[in-house]
Amino acid sequence: MAAVEGSLEEEALKRKERLKAMRKKSGVSDEQASNEIDHSRGEKRPLDDRSEPAPPSRLIKFRNYMPKDDSLKEKKIPNTKPLSGKQVKYCNLHDFLCTLNVYCFTFLNTVDDEVKEHLEKAKAEKVIEEVDLANLAPRKPDWDLKRDVAKKLEKLEKRTQKAIVELIRDRLQQGEDLAAAVNAAASEQNYEAE
Repeated sequence: MAAVEGSLEEEALKRKERLKAMRKKSGVSDEQASNEIDHSRGEKRPLDDRSEPAPPSRLIKFRNYMPKDDSLKEKKIPNTKPLSGKQVKYCNLHDFLCTLNVYCFTFLNTVDDEVKEHLEKAKAEKVIEEVDLANLAPRKPDWDLKRDVAKKLEKLEKRTQKAIVELIRDRLQQGEDLAAAVNAAASEQNYEAE
């Protein structure tokens, strides 16, 4: 039991220390805090005690309530106009809901139209005039090999032409007549082509 009383006293001391720290942060002195504690316990406050600062007064605003007191009527906020610019008075809830429904419907229609315009602008126009069958048909399995070998074949074709020209020059130098040499080169070329 003594342990419980000791822990309660420790908790109370810790709480007092926390309260003092909070008072220091807020700038309230210990005397003012003790006066507040005394007043909160039901003791009467002296009327001429002006050492305590007055609590900040709240600004009262009346939006929907029409006060009967003349001094409070000044604090009434004037009625605002609806978005349409017309002051509308409703006889009952049904009229109000019908008008609200019309406003919502027109608002949604304008939003709908704007969204449709943006979507139409965003659509990409795809015009396909002709379908290229080469793009649609699958490629043969050795297409990449043919592509790689094509450059090498061009080089070999040039070398072949140079070799044929050299052979013709050699035969001409040996004394054969020109017509026989050209015919011989042409026959060799046909033989290679087959």
